Amino acid sequence: LAILQSLSGRDTRSSLRSKRLCRMAKFEDCGKLLRRTGPFATDEFDPSYPYLDILNQVPILVVGAGGLGCELLKDLALLGFGNIHVIDMDTIDLSNLNRQFLFRPPDVGKPKAEVAAAFINKRVKGCTVTPHFGAVQDKDRAFYDQFPLIICGLDSIKARRWMNSLVHDMLKYDDEGKLDPSSVKPMIDGGTEGFQGTARVIKPGTSPCVECLLWLYPPQVTFPACTLANRPRLPEHCIVYTKQVTWKKEEPFGDASVDGDNPEHIKWICKKSLERAEEYGIRGVNYRLTQGVVKNIIPAVASTNAVISAACAHEAFKVLTGCNGEMQNYLQYSQNEGVFGDVKSFWRDDTCIVCSGTPRPFECTPSTPFSDLVQAIAKELDLTLVVDEDTDDDGEVIATRVIKAPGLACYHSKFQPTGMKNLFMSNAKEGSPFDMNNKANLGKTLEELGLEDGMDINGTDPALNSFRARLKFTA
Repeated sequence: LAILQSLSGRDTRSSLRSKRLCRMAKFEDCGKLLRRTGPFATDEFDPSYPYLDILNQVPILVVGAGGLGCELLKDLALLGFGNIHVIDMDTIDLSNLNRQFLFRPPDVGKPKAEVAAAFINKRVKGCTVTPHFGAVQDKDRAFYDQFPLIICGLDSIKARRWMNSLVHDMLKYDDEGKLDPSSVKPMIDGGTEGFQGTARVIKPGTSPCVECLLWLYPPQVTFPACTLANRPRLPEHCIVYTKQVTWKKEEPFGDASVDGDNPEHIKWICKKSLERAEEYGIRGVNYRLTQGVVKNIIPAVASTNAVISAACAHEAFKVLTGCNGEMQNYLQYSQNEGVFGDVKSFWRDDTCIVCSGTPRPFECTPSTPFSDLVQAIAKELDLTLVVDEDTDDDGEVIATRVIKAPGLACYHSKFQPTGMKNLFMSNAKEGSPFDMNNKANLGKTLEELGLEDGMDINGTDPALNSFRARLKFTA
């Protein structure tokens, strides 16, 4: 009772008892799962513990307020979770309204997180949803420290990888190398694609992480360059050509890269794609298709979102109460032909760059250009990489210049007085001292930079909160 009073900050004993009775009546069905033990309950489960009060007070974070995120917020609120935070960087588009049921026509253009939170707060009394409008990478470590459980409903592999890396970076170990259980923040990850969906429970330090099973994600659809340039047959060919070639040639917005969330960018690509489509007699280019191709949007199915959300919310309930063991550890769901669901147990990858703690080795020599190493790291780990290519008269690439890449630094006692050498700053402004340092380093070899065999290079990227690469010099 004292703990609950400290959490509420203002409730008296009588008012707290009254609220608890009302809450127990409201969530009677959930209470039946918590008032007695069973054969599948965990060893820590205690039926006498006020779990409904805990669910009401403990803050949890939902990442994403789109098709899956709307379902998650609804399910969690109706399960008794009373202190929910939601973060999303997107605004509401007209095309969202057919399945993202927390939004209405007047909400178009408004932040998804704010509108979704307001809807749940109004509809489910006693539940408080706090919105955060922005990217997950914009929040600091202190923000994520407050949540004992994180639930992801993302449509971006990059954001999913970043969250996975973050919860693993937050693990703490004692002097003997034993994991501190209090630092473990379980992450429940759900994803849908058309009539297929997945859900999984990730316990950092114990279960396989997103990076371990990155191979499960289908490869992004690509088109041969010769088809795009000389023989386009589909409206998608025209759109991709405009995005990859015409944009670079004409630079309609200066040095800005294509932003799929910028309506002006999409309008320009749509207009140029229509012109190219008319030239080759192709029909079907429109704004919605252009946005879908540019952002790689997969058509969503509401029923798939509902099933996967239910699975994720169910796992969240089990993780925080212990009334049943959590899923082990990967649910596959499909309704392409009939309805199919199966839970598979995957193992951790002992060489995983995120959860194994082992740096990824990169073979090189002292004379290897640092620019080549940067590109090798970015390509192998599927990280941010923007290069400018020089070609000969036959169109063959003869040189590349790195424009944007992961942030890289090397920590070693030889680099005095700070013990750190900044190798590449990822977001350096053109002409700034950091930009000049980037260009100078890219023109040097590893030996000229003072890098030696066995040194670790620490990096950060929008796809990985942090990672380590180890230099392995070969003869």
